[in-house]
Amino acid sequence: MASSFHLLFRILMSRFHLSRFALSQAGAEEPSAVKSTGESFSWSSVILPFLFPALGGLLFGYDISAQLSGTTWFDLSAVQLGLVVSGSLYGALAGSLIVYPIADFLGRRRELIGASVLYILGGLVTGFAPNLSVLIIGRLLYGIGIGLVSNAWSSFVYCRDLTIRIRGTLISLKELFIVLGILLGYLVGSVQIDAVGGWRYMYGLSAPVAALMGIGMWSLPPSPRWLLLRGIDSRSASDKLSEIQIEDTLVSLKSAYSEQEQEGSFLEVFEGASLKAFIIGGGLVLFQQITGQPSVLYYAASILQSAGFSAAADATRVSVIIGVFKLLMTGVAVLKVDDLGRRPLLIGGVSGIVISLFLLAAYYKFLGGASLVAVGALLLYVGSYQVSFGPISWLMVSEIFPIRTRGRGISLAVLTNFGSNALCSSLDDFQEILGPDNLFVLFGSIALLSLLFVIFYVPETKGLTLEQIESDILQ
Repeated sequence: MASSFHLLFRILMSRFHLSRFALSQAGAEEPSAVKSTGESFSWSSVILPFLFPALGGLLFGYDISAQLSGTTWFDLSAVQLGLVVSGSLYGALAGSLIVYPIADFLGRRRELIGASVLYILGGLVTGFAPNLSVLIIGRLLYGIGIGLVSNAWSSFVYCRDLTIRIRGTLISLKELFIVLGILLGYLVGSVQIDAVGGWRYMYGLSAPVAALMGIGMWSLPPSPRWLLLRGIDSRSASDKLSEIQIEDTLVSLKSAYSEQEQEGSFLEVFEGASLKAFIIGGGLVLFQQITGQPSVLYYAASILQSAGFSAAADATRVSVIIGVFKLLMTGVAVLKVDDLGRRPLLIGGVSGIVISLFLLAAYYKFLGGASLVAVGALLLYVGSYQVSFGPISWLMVSEIFPIRTRGRGISLAVLTNFGSNALCSSLDDFQEILGPDNLFVLFGSIALLSLLFVIFYVPETKGLTLEQIESDILQ
């Protein structure tokens, strides 16, 4: 894990230095805050406003892979175990519904502080649960926190407000932190897998990290956009952060917000430019969920077993291997998103998803002995997803909505994501009825449809301010 965090730090630093180099090559004078503070700018004004919100993504990923080892303590049936495992998912759906009408009023900073409190409560209630009912309540509380965090990747509305030059990199790093959390969950689970009630320690460990997230968010100021929307002087209110953080957007923000009387209503999300933005953002997060990722990972162990892995006993090892590969490929997306742009990564990655799904279908229909084909298709799918739908969908969601409806639009996209996730999770029996061959044909066809959607409907937003995206793309 230490090497993973070292990789993350190097990515952040490389992107920061590249942005400064590009600025100097363009002949622009570097702001005095950068000249005078040097590394203090890179740490205090870029990394810290990113790091504390990103801990919410880390805890989200940790929950995805947290294993309920030792649940025989409660002697759970299959149905009860399913309720516990899916509890955080339905909590996240509830959290998205709760925050939808109040997201703009709260602001992303308050959302994230509230999410950290729910993470702490959920982790501790789960860890100390004396019975099944309390255990499910703890999972629901934790899930509501996930819903708030996912909406506030609009915190990446938060980070995005402060660091326009490397906006794509920072927002895409959210996915890297989720994958880090998944990997951490697998590693902790492998240690606690044989401990009776080992899940108590797993979920309890999330509380200290959530507390750090909450304290960190409390120490940061609101974002300039949220302040300007309420007529507050963002310079004086943001004096804890470097002046460079608001220089990039202040002029365009004032001119843009001067024409906005108030935030948009619920119905405005389904009108004009906002509707176009919702089709783009909502479509991406919908296809992110329904192009087969859970099913591909479900069959990963058997595919790798056919290639020589010793199987059932190596399930945790397989999970860690896939987690490390996901992390590396997400790093590729993070490094390239501000250079190549959003569309090339989406088109290339979704094309890889289509090819891999039809290869998996062919493996189960005709190529049963060609295990290397299946392993290659599995890795192609995982890698392609992590350079496309994984990080880029949420990046586009955070960029695409107009000013008036941005908060409600992002909340609705998050709701779409968790709603489709919950629906897919409830169709496990359907997966068994179809069989893997027909299942991958179905997902391959959906992925092909998603590729056409990306090619013909998703715009490029690289290098544009949020106000330019609204005026140039959505009108």
